[in-house]
Amino acid sequence: MRPVGIVKKRGMLMTHRTHAVIDRTLDSVLKRFAIPTIFALTTSIAPVTAAAQGVERSGKDVVEESCFACHGSGANGAPKIGDKQAWAKRASQGLTGLTKNALNGIRQMPPHGGNTNLTDTEIERAITYMVNQSGGNWTEPVSRTARVPERTGEQIVQARCVKCHQTGEGGAPRIGDREAWIPRVKEGLDVVVRSAIQGHGGMPARGGQADLTDAEIRSAIVYMFNKGTVQTGSTAAAVAAAPAMRADGMHKVIAGTEIDLGIVSAESIRARHPTPDYESSMHGGIPSGKAYYHLNISLRNSDNKAAIKDAEVEARVANPVTGVETKKLELMEIGSAISYGNYFRMPEKTPYTIMVQVRKPGSSQAIEAKFDFKHD
Repeated sequence: MRPVGIVKKRGMLMTHRTHAVIDRTLDSVLKRFAIPTIFALTTSIAPVTAAAQGVERSGKDVVEESCFACHGSGANGAPKIGDKQAWAKRASQGLTGLTKNALNGIRQMPPHGGNTNLTDTEIERAITYMVNQSGGNWTEPVSRTARVPERTGEQIVQARCVKCHQTGEGGAPRIGDREAWIPRVKEGLDVVVRSAIQGHGGMPARGGQADLTDAEIRSAIVYMFNKGTVQTGSTAAAVAAAPAMRADGMHKVIAGTEIDLGIVSAESIRARHPTPDYESSMHGGIPSGKAYYHLNISLRNSDNKAAIKDAEVEARVANPVTGVETKKLELMEIGSAISYGNYFRMPEKTPYTIMVQVRKPGSSQAIEAKFDFKHD
């Protein structure tokens, strides 16, 4: 028989008195540690809950909390806040490109800047704040999920570009001044669009508007060229007679795919890149001679205007004098601009027929587009 007042639990003999001592001890431990522990857990979860409820912090707040340790001093190779030159180069990637780098991490910066509680919108706001503190003039994002309809060229120009392009401030070609615009567009609309995306001279990347899509930038350029009301100089009559530039340049829409062709001389590319860099090394380097041209193809889905960067693209350039040359067009990613290109020898003034073949993943048939081209 077991003595009264004694219980056996998990192989141990314990009296009721022992139970009472243990109960008092546990009660003391809970009073000392349970409440602080619960409070600590609550406070650590609170920011996530707030973000989930849509209470997102400003770019300034996020930078001061999570980014300033490196970006305030330029530690670990981070572009220092206030360094206009360092940020101008990065701003050419646009908000989408910079946000992608911040989300995935780049070089010594961990994903989400090391703070996994940050929402995508908060990261976008932090980037915008740092760009603006370094000479930019971007608009802080309101909501990453908000869908904004694509703006017209006129809307974009009136909202931002008119400041310089209305008067020609800083050497900007004036709106509608064909004489000023023609030298810029003669090498192809794609070249002008790329220049606007990356920024040049006194113009910041994307005209200082990070949320502009490549298509919107293209529309703004076309609007400023076609607005033609200004005529100056002895060639005014010839300029006024110049045909309006199409918003899509050499453009085809086939099977739900928008295909744009651009052609630029290798000589002009060499002049813009006198020292080795990413662009000058593409496709094995810029070929020597005046007879070479860079053929560029941009692809977009016609429904949502999203760039296509996983296609196989081939171009066949034919001329009755020089014959036929066929090459694969290589994927090019410069900032946020995505296209395919390669160099071709095109010395003749006689017309060329350019056949472009596009194979998209998952598609059983290739898309073919035909372009006619002749040197001016």
